[in-house]
Amino acid sequence: MRALQLDAIHQPATVCDVPTPTPGPGEILVRLHAAALNHRDVWIQKGQYAGIKLPCTLGADGAGEVAAHGPNVPADAPAVGARVLLYPGLRWGSNPKVQAKDFVVRGMPDPGTFAEYTSLPAEYVRPLPAHLSFEQGAALPLGGLTAYRASFTRAQVQPGERVLVTGIGGGVALLAAQFCAARGAEVWVTSSSEEKIARAQQLGAKGGINYKVDNWVKTLIQQAGGPFDVIIDSAAGPAFNALLDAAAPGGRIVFYGGTLGNIPDLPPAKVFWKQLSVLGSTMGSLQDFDNMLALVTEKNIVPVVDQVFPLAEGEAALRRMEAGAQFGKIVLKIE
Repeated sequence: MRALQLDAIHQPATVCDVPTPTPGPGEILVRLHAAALNHRDVWIQKGQYAGIKLPCTLGADGAGEVAAHGPNVPADAPAVGARVLLYPGLRWGSNPKVQAKDFVVRGMPDPGTFAEYTSLPAEYVRPLPAHLSFEQGAALPLGGLTAYRASFTRAQVQPGERVLVTGIGGGVALLAAQFCAARGAEVWVTSSSEEKIARAQQLGAKGGINYKVDNWVKTLIQQAGGPFDVIIDSAAGPAFNALLDAAAPGGRIVFYGGTLGNIPDLPPAKVFWKQLSVLGSTMGSLQDFDNMLALVTEKNIVPVVDQVFPLAEGEAALRRMEAGAQFGKIVLKIE
């Protein structure tokens, strides 16, 4: 089969022929039709990820059709020919509060979804929501799982609450905004792009602000009619202190990434005097995944697809991801 393979860091990913996997006991072979990129794929390529083991087929997100069952597959597993998508991790463990030590994201060191076929335990395969195409479905798993857990399992967003999602445009931030709006929250966003703010409003956000303008926190609070009950962030870094000012007394700040690095000089009085909860979140359990899919199905939520590349142009897709110009998920079409 064809797969987009990374042989060494700081090298282009190339399409090559690798053996088609054979499903083992309890496993399902999936014929992939689409796979989505995540920043993780670029970080691995640049050597900025822990425990890199190469060569490897990248990719955590995939959607396709069941091609075959291995021996002893559970009776309730999706049938051959069923449209499915894949849980993007392996071995979360039994504790819903935190992943097990041996939890991994698919796509390194285990072979990922940038390939024509993948084999995985049946417990990680779910029906693709009927209203989604393969490309839309592939855009959902990792980003949707991360957004759902951060928003609801960790921050416990409630209908009617005022929610701020920072850095709108990336896949997780967009899905968090869509999910919170679908649950009845009032969603506001930040971006350095006025166009991205306008597009987020088309998806259900009430408004937003360019975080590069002076006194953006004060201005946004005035526009929104008050500070924010929940703030969902992926940047951290020096900008994090502004979020303490944007949070309402008793508010929750949850972050699932740190693209701007460590948080310097966090003033403790702003946290304890305002009774703030600062929460960390990453990925999510199988229960989070099922809850996310239920929300997507109930509300007919459609992930935003930025651009679709053929598998053969996977390296170009990685460069678009690295440039950070996308609005939504970058997807590979696998024919």
